[in-house]
Amino acid sequence: MRKGLAQPIEDDLRPEYDLSKLKGGVRGKYYKRAIAGTNLVLIEPDLAEVFPDNNSVNSALRLLLNAANAAAARSRRHRSVPNKRLKRTAGKRGRLAALR
Repeated sequence: MRKGLAQPIEDDLRPEYDLSKLKGGVRGKYYKRAIAGTNLVLIEPDLAEVFPDNNSVNSALRLLLNAANAAAARSRRHRSVPNKRLKRTAGKRGRLAALR
């Protein structure tokens, strides 16, 4: 593989910046912290007219979440079946005995 000729880099840094003071910087130092606190969601323009601010969106979503949780809790509840043995029904033998 051939390496290209090194092109001289044009320095467009302003003269008032002192590069000796810029040492020790870490790339992405606050990246995780910034991403953890951010959860942006874009809504459609017609919904933006109905929900003018973030408080109204949050209250509507909380109401929807509460309704969904209540519906799920109702479906999870099941009626308890009594713990009784089933009685045997009259099969062929029972019907034949009744006819005799």
